[in-house]
Amino acid sequence: MQIVEKSGEGLSRVYGVTVPVADLTSKLEARIAEITPTLNIKGFRPGKVPPAHVRRLYGKALMSEVVEQTLNETTQKVLTDNNLRPAGDPDLKPEGDMNEVIEGKADLAYEIAIDLMPDFTPVDVATLSLERPVYEPTQAEVDEAVGELAKQNRTYEAKTGKTVKAEDGDMVVIDFVGKLDGEAFEGGTATDAELVLGSGQFIPGFEEQLVGAKPDTDVEVKVTFPENYQAANLAGKEAIFEVKVKEVKAAVDTAADDAFAERLGVESLDKLRELIKSNLQQQYAGASRFKLKRALLDQLDSKHDFPLPPKMVEAEFATIWNQVQQDKESGQLPPDDAEKSDDQLQAEYRKIAERRVRLGLVLAEIGRANNVQVTDQELTEAMRQEALRYGAQAQQIFDLFRQNQNAQAQLRAPIFEDKVVDLIVGKAAVTDKPVSKEDLLKEDDLPEGYGDEAEAKPKKKASAKKEAAAGDEAAAEKPAKKAAPKKKAAAKEE
Repeated sequence: MQIVEKSGEGLSRVYGVTVPVADLTSKLEARIAEITPTLNIKGFRPGKVPPAHVRRLYGKALMSEVVEQTLNETTQKVLTDNNLRPAGDPDLKPEGDMNEVIEGKADLAYEIAIDLMPDFTPVDVATLSLERPVYEPTQAEVDEAVGELAKQNRTYEAKTGKTVKAEDGDMVVIDFVGKLDGEAFEGGTATDAELVLGSGQFIPGFEEQLVGAKPDTDVEVKVTFPENYQAANLAGKEAIFEVKVKEVKAAVDTAADDAFAERLGVESLDKLRELIKSNLQQQYAGASRFKLKRALLDQLDSKHDFPLPPKMVEAEFATIWNQVQQDKESGQLPPDDAEKSDDQLQAEYRKIAERRVRLGLVLAEIGRANNVQVTDQELTEAMRQEALRYGAQAQQIFDLFRQNQNAQAQLRAPIFEDKVVDLIVGKAAVTDKPVSKEDLLKEDDLPEGYGDEAEAKPKKKASAKKEAAAGDEAAAEKPAKKAAPKKKAAAKEE
């Protein structure tokens, strides 16, 4: 076997490997000799099949195995002999005709392109100083939350009298049939639908036309479906709904008392207040950790400057840019991004990709140095939690995770990152800083130099997506959207 270094620039290396056909043929003969005693071929006694016959029957398949094994072995030899730490899987590029190699007529020749891990020493985390913003919920907030909960659980009672009319905030019980050009369309019909006027539950313009309606009356509602309506056959179309108003109900406020708490399964109003306060504290603690982690990542980013593996950066940028393109096509780009050219956006998001790779390498090195590990139990629990999001398909999804190493790696990465962050926070000098709720929950500025064309300009507020892309993976901890519910009547705004 011959190994030649073809190029070595920065963190990239390219090696040429040649394995003589004689070596491959020798391995093939050894493989044939290994399996022959196990073969049961018609016309031959077990273990007595001539090697030439085995070669005719299975030669190409066995040579393919030999070539694959040789590629793995020689690639590992290149890494070991040259003491290389690859930053990802090496890229293998065959040279020549692989069919000729499989047929045993040509040498196996290929190139190995490798990105190397940069050599750097991470900052001593004990030297870091961080401020953790903290906020405690007030009694007024707890009271407001209790009141909102009572409002959400209010009941509706039928209005009576000769002059009853539906008002904003009332509930109407209706039957309706939606029509396009006089023909009823699929999904546009419902019976005994309950609609609170002003709730925005139905498409724009529908609820307003029912204000003033009386019980046992018919109302013709004319609407135009939104241009981005999920049903393409209805998007932007004008429709008429023939509505039968069967009943008008007024809201009846629910008193926030012990009886209300008991209806919710809580022993008393005081206990309900405690639970709500605890829930608010958890929410604010999560926001506090988000801010602390962001401040930590900003410091780690500013304190490290080393070459980055080109392919790793390209892969990260490709992931981010693909999402940007999808947002652009669907009209969901943040306003500040929508005003920029692709060249400007690519420059900004490439810097963000570099930041994410840099931070990932720093956190990985700190974790390695401190022997941070993700246990099997932690990974299994993560797989279980992720699978539960898929409802009836949970077991199937869980089994897929168990069989897919790449899927497991995607779940393992944020667990590892959080454990490293917790390690750093435990060793750094962290000071709690009381802040207002508004300051705790407001969007952060982008890091200096990210998203601005010139450092002289003031830093901009980060959109939620750009904030996540900038490297604060706490956004990934939020629950993803659940599976879409069953299709509802088309009058309802999804």
